[in-house]
Amino acid sequence: MIAPRIKARMRREMSDERPTIRIGRNGATDQLIAEVLRQLDRNEMIKIKILRSALKSEDSKIIINKIIQQTESTLIDQRGHVFVLYRRRKRKKPL
Repeated sequence: MIAPRIKARMRREMSDERPTIRIGRNGATDQLIAEVLRQLDRNEMIKIKILRSALKSEDSKIIINKIIQQTESTLIDQRGHVFVLYRRRKRKKPL
C-alpha cells in the first residue's frame, strides 16, 4: 500500500505528462499487457488513455481492473478515461 502523501506526489509528477499507451477497440489484449509491463519495468509509472472505441465493448473500470490484475500494479490516479499506474521496479540480485 502506498501512503497518501506519496500518491499525491506521484499524481503531481504525472499531471503534465502525456499518455504513453492508448487502448483502442481491441481492449486489453495480450500485446497491450506486454507493452504495459515493458514500460512499467522501464519507468515504474505510466499514463494510459482509453479511447472511445474501446468503451463500446467494455466499461473503463473493467478495462482498468483487468490491466491492474494482470500487471500486478497499483492505480495512482484516474480522471475520466486517463489513468496512472505504478509498479515498483524489480531489482536484480547481485551475483
